[in-house]
Amino acid sequence: MNGKNIVASAYKEAFELNLKAVNPATGLLLDGEFCKAGEQEINEALVSATESFGIYKNIHKDKKAAFLNAIADEIAAIGEDLVARASAESGLPLPRLQGELGRTTGQLRLFANLVAEGSWVDAIIDTALPERQPLPRSDIRRMLIPMGPVVVFGASNFPLAFSVAGGDTASALAAGCPVVVKAHPAHYGTSALVGEAIVKAVEKTGMPKGVFSLLYDDGYQVGTTLVLHPLTKAVTFTGSYHGGMALINLAQQRTQPIPVFAEMGSINPVIFLPEAIENQAEELAKKYAASITLGAGQFCTNPGLMLAIASPGLEKFKQAIATAISVVPSATMLTEGIAKNYTKLSANIIAENGIELLAVSEVKNAELQNQSEAKVAQVDAVSFIKNPKLQEEIFGPYSLLVVAKDQQELEEVIAVLQGQLTLTIMANKNELSQYQSLIHKLTAKTGRIILNGVPTGVEVCAAMQHGGPFPATNDSRFTSVGSTAIYRFVRPLAYQDWEQDLLPDELKDGNPLGIFRMVDQQFTKDI
Repeated sequence: MNGKNIVASAYKEAFELNLKAVNPATGLLLDGEFCKAGEQEINEALVSATESFGIYKNIHKDKKAAFLNAIADEIAAIGEDLVARASAESGLPLPRLQGELGRTTGQLRLFANLVAEGSWVDAIIDTALPERQPLPRSDIRRMLIPMGPVVVFGASNFPLAFSVAGGDTASALAAGCPVVVKAHPAHYGTSALVGEAIVKAVEKTGMPKGVFSLLYDDGYQVGTTLVLHPLTKAVTFTGSYHGGMALINLAQQRTQPIPVFAEMGSINPVIFLPEAIENQAEELAKKYAASITLGAGQFCTNPGLMLAIASPGLEKFKQAIATAISVVPSATMLTEGIAKNYTKLSANIIAENGIELLAVSEVKNAELQNQSEAKVAQVDAVSFIKNPKLQEEIFGPYSLLVVAKDQQELEEVIAVLQGQLTLTIMANKNELSQYQSLIHKLTAKTGRIILNGVPTGVEVCAAMQHGGPFPATNDSRFTSVGSTAIYRFVRPLAYQDWEQDLLPDELKDGNPLGIFRMVDQQFTKDI
């Protein structure tokens, strides 16, 4: 497998293949060599994207929908090989990746249906009022239009669903924006397979070639150059807080600042209310031990924080979760760097004042490289409130239990929580009414509030909100999962006093999807 950067035009045959993928489970190099992008490739990708934007944004919605469906078809056609390569590059099990493959093609088809239906452009029509006194009103029509080339950063923990043809790429293409993807360094081969599938879909559906490009890198230079390039109009990122903030700061340094939509992680607190913990201690312990260790804890929705009030039921819960965690087998983490970082950060937190280790996994697989070691610790509420370090995300199978002495202290803990992707309440129905003030406070801290479930697992649908107050994301108004993710890549444009035949179809009088405002006979003063 030889991987050139995929851009619109053909390159000279003399290029240096200098990047290799690694199997994190064995530490061995995988087949295939890949070419690190240089400034020439970056510039050509964005010039091609900009040129294609002038064509692609005006292509009929049915043809865009066919393009998205064609991408899904091409990816499904290589499903077996793609899943095998993704597993080799990530250490993730085949069943998990088969599910992720279905999610990837499913969200492409979701956006295809959204584009074909068409109402997402939010066409609004205020017809003229020429007889209005004391001043007439012009005919004003408004809709959403695409912004331009979008740079997508592939994520480490989802080699398919948050990568080359993941939700960011699907929603940007659906919005009418060309995409330039920077492949994640852990997924060179997986990225190449998906990139080739997208190119086939481009050719089969007659899309402009520059609508998609794929670039490889083994560090930060390509990403930095992409963000700073004047032709880039928006950026998406899923990863760490430090990585996301670096991109945000770069984008703000530009002569023309651009939006960065960064999902930067979360510790996803879970609040166990007293009756639930008293009545279901062992059941909840098993459920949350499984959620904490799912996928070696490498989910942005991993429950990294648990909150409860001291009680006999909580003591049963602690004993049960310690037992459950101790027998969880170690698992390969995504990369050597992620494994080392997890070991270091979890050890540092457990060494903080007031932290007590409750359990650690004791089942090791000597044959695996880059293994995780599941850990659950506890701390009292006062110590937690005093120490901001305890709110830092530890990417891996780790969770911290915070024990409050009463409801007031529990609410004090919640008051200091930072923004989260999710917050979960485990409760008996009849006790929720006693904690209304607590529940109201939680809504200010998160993008998704869950009742009696686990945060791991994000449904791809219109109602999903995968984003939350800072630092979970840098803009809590948007989601990176679900059909409304399309709104990250558009801006409103109003047409004033244009003839019908010159208007976009969405704004013409005969369009059934246009929203005609009720005639306003009152005078509105111009501001």
